[in-house]
Amino acid sequence: MLTLDPEKVCFIIVKTREFETMENPIEQVYEPEPAEDSFRRVNGEEGTDPSFDEVKGLIDDLNWDHQCELVALAWLGRGDYGRDDWDDALKIANERHNERTAEYLLGMPLLADFLEEGLSQFDLGCADFEMGHL
Repeated sequence: MLTLDPEKVCFIIVKTREFETMENPIEQVYEPEPAEDSFRRVNGEEGTDPSFDEVKGLIDDLNWDHQCELVALAWLGRGDYGRDDWDDALKIANERHNERTAEYLLGMPLLADFLEEGLSQFDLGCADFEMGHL
């Protein structure tokens, strides 16, 4: 069961799309396990991109449980887990939680798409939210 407010996820999606269109993206380097993905910033330094900083702050401000749900939702959307595996994804996200959740998530290429796909697996979407915030 998703307890994270879908509107918060949609707001993160909208802001992440803004970040993803910037010239200084974060480049993802994939490892075998989803929680072991690593990342590095290319063509810029963290702290110089207001969109990145805003999204990072939004994620950092979420409580532990909601950060874990956001990670599990991204994994669901990325195809690492199916809807029936939600409890497993959430359990692993909780086990691997650390203070770098925002950086981990923002290091995923297509994060907004993954979160949107994850929401769709709960029959939720952002179409109405995006229309009201564009």
